[in-house]
Amino acid sequence: MRKLLIALILFAALLASCAVGPNYQRPAIQAPQAFRAAAAAPTGIDPASLADLKWWEVFKDEKLQELERTALAQNYDLKQAAAHVEAARANLGITQSNQFPNVGANADISTTRLSRNGAAPVPSSFVPSQNRTFGGATLNLLSFELDIWGRLRRATEASRASLLGAEETRKAVTTTLVSEVAAAYFHLRALDYQLEISERTLSTRRQSLDLIKNRQAGGVATLLDLRQSEQLVYTAAETIPALQQEIEQTENQINLLLGKSPGDVLRGRSLIEQEMPPDVPAGLPSALLERRPDIRAAEQDLIAANAEIGVAKAAYFPQISLSGFLGGQGTQLSSLFSGPSAIWNFTPQVTQPIFTAGRLKSNVKLTEAVRDGALIQYEKTIQTAFTEVSDALIAHQRVRESRLQQELLVAALQDRTRLAYVRYSGGVDTLLNALDSDRDLFQAELALSQIRLNELDSVVQLYKALGGGWQ
Repeated sequence: MRKLLIALILFAALLASCAVGPNYQRPAIQAPQAFRAAAAAPTGIDPASLADLKWWEVFKDEKLQELERTALAQNYDLKQAAAHVEAARANLGITQSNQFPNVGANADISTTRLSRNGAAPVPSSFVPSQNRTFGGATLNLLSFELDIWGRLRRATEASRASLLGAEETRKAVTTTLVSEVAAAYFHLRALDYQLEISERTLSTRRQSLDLIKNRQAGGVATLLDLRQSEQLVYTAAETIPALQQEIEQTENQINLLLGKSPGDVLRGRSLIEQEMPPDVPAGLPSALLERRPDIRAAEQDLIAANAEIGVAKAAYFPQISLSGFLGGQGTQLSSLFSGPSAIWNFTPQVTQPIFTAGRLKSNVKLTEAVRDGALIQYEKTIQTAFTEVSDALIAHQRVRESRLQQELLVAALQDRTRLAYVRYSGGVDTLLNALDSDRDLFQAELALSQIRLNELDSVVQLYKALGGGWQ
């Protein structure tokens, strides 16, 4: 028996490095030379990336930074992602334990009283005491499988990849959370700015309405002039409740991201005071594969699916397991482990599937199909990342150009409105031109605030697309 045990151990050691199933190799990905719409350095492609910055280096509003820190500590999605990481880590521990012997101890003591008046009475001289105590203690080796074909090692490889994938998913949730909080905060500040524009415009229009009322009372202005001026007042007044509603709902959305109950949100810099990065380098497309956590998570899913093929193929081969125990039995505890009381048992067992009606073959095909699906998802995730970066770069470039033109338009309309009211007050021009100028200016200012928001949002989306924010 000892020779058989030694032979099995040596055989297992020789095949310890052998595992059925394909070994994982990273798929060859043809990354583009540069992102579309990316600005190149004077000497070529700039390897630096906006995502290399920490999130507090990109979003410099102190109040926004406080919101980000609160969200990273209290957000429910992030807590759930962290719980998934712990579950994956525990599952890896369970899977790894199958590669080692499960050892348990067992001990029992039983006492029996013999009858002197049984079917065959025993004189007291032969049996001084009627009580008999028996004891036993064993050390059990419970079904230790020799992992000759690597089934358990492949299963551990798959579980380890699942753990790493869960960790990368947690980082992806962090990136998304940082971006969502920043985007919601900038949206809130844009709404505040639009509310400020509406209230300022309403105040100006009310002053103009008072002027027209006085002119109409003096017979200089007509009733039509009065109604047109009232229309502008009511139009500006109507936008205020809608903006206030959206502001309060956006505050609730931010508090939900922070894991807090609905309430007010502290503000920092205004929309026009927010700092824009001097430049937004995208970096090398090849670096995106290592920087974006969702790409790394997809690769870990592919690794896990690849390892499961080995688990399925190992089912074709014999499963060798060892079980046994070592211990002692006796009537006295002092001699329980002595030579005459020693007991042991060793049971090697070999299980070989013979006919499974195609179940093993179908299971291999299933794992291979799952691996192929994971490969497709991995490639799709990479291409999606390239597209998101390019879209964000294009948006940032075009929105900045649009903002510059809109600022010129607002400046022109402000001067036009001022001149139109001066000409109307001097009786040189009609009220219609002044009202049209006022209306155009109001819409242009609201449009400019939206464009400024879009520019900030393009930086947020680019930072997220490049995989920043989780470091």
